[in-house]
Amino acid sequence: MGLTLRGRTALVTGASSGIGAATAAELAANGCELVLVGRDRRRLAEVAERSGGRALAAELTDEAELDHVVTAARQVDLLVHCAGVGWAGDLASMPAERVAELAAVNLTAPMLLTSAVLPELRRRRGHVVFVSSIAAVGVRGEEVYAATKAGVRVFAESLRLDGIGVTTVFPGAVRTPFFAGRRYDRRFPRMLTAQEVASALVKGVQRGRAEVFVPAWLAVPARLQGAAPGLFRGLARRLG
Repeated sequence: MGLTLRGRTALVTGASSGIGAATAAELAANGCELVLVGRDRRRLAEVAERSGGRALAAELTDEAELDHVVTAARQVDLLVHCAGVGWAGDLASMPAERVAELAAVNLTAPMLLTSAVLPELRRRRGHVVFVSSIAAVGVRGEEVYAATKAGVRVFAESLRLDGIGVTTVFPGAVRTPFFAGRRYDRRFPRMLTAQEVASALVKGVQRGRAEVFVPAWLAVPARLQGAAPGLFRGLARRLG
């Protein structure tokens, strides 16, 4: 069942830039009251001013600041997890602290925040959105990032079995600060805009979609991984 957005209160993490900021704008256009969480105070304030939301600067990996966000989230109908960090390169050269950071921001923080407000979301018949990534199927050079996004997918699926409304979004490459300083030299698939992902996310919530792939054809490799893993690995090696 989809969620009617007008008059609802939504909390969006990672709202200071990228998909989070675009999602805030899209939700505001659909009549939502917003609580916007992010680390960059200046950018977050700008997003809040444009969308009419309440800015809440917080570091979700800090226990005290996470508790502050939990308090703000107790009256929300829609919880949207957009906050995330990435890293690409040779796994052997990845610093241990970056491994810990990706696990904390991309996976642990969403699980803790969701579990803390779950009783209220159940009472309000609310909805949770997780922004995962098509990298959740496995990407060479992004092993840790891919693992955290796969973890998000499994957590969301398990939560869905608990009876709460859940939408998981799987974007391809998106033109956001994630790619700052990195080249994207593939002609196909093209890079998405954050607005394209945000629009698909909101439509997915309104329609009660369990999973949303952006673009939609990315569902094919995701399904192929499960149905024919050997074939998937062969194709992934050639394309990667």
